[in-house]
Amino acid sequence: MRQGLDVRLEPVAVGSAAERAQLLAPQLKAMGDPNRLHLLLLLAEGPHTVRELTEASGMGQTLVSHHLAPLREQGLVTITPQGRSNVYSLCCEALSGPVKLLATLAAMTPEGADACCS
Repeated sequence: MRQGLDVRLEPVAVGSAAERAQLLAPQLKAMGDPNRLHLLLLLAEGPHTVRELTEASGMGQTLVSHHLAPLREQGLVTITPQGRSNVYSLCCEALSGPVKLLATLAAMTPEGADACCS
């Protein structure tokens, strides 16, 4: 098992839909930015370093790091030190499917395609 620096998503037994919504809203907000969604889609393909994400996304290193921070804070992305680099990956394999599904749904409209998928 790899050692990550960030908190992983843990199932929480919460009763009402309102309480579940309160817990989920910050994570959805973190994913609500097109640049962050782009990074999540890249990470859904597999782990990457910031340099690899920079090259794949066309964003600058500072911008990639800026957008990874809220994803880490919400436990959606983990970091694994590897030599002089950090490797970023999705918090769990189970997140990959929903992220790809959301991108596919968004791509079905012209607005969605412009917002997240190139």
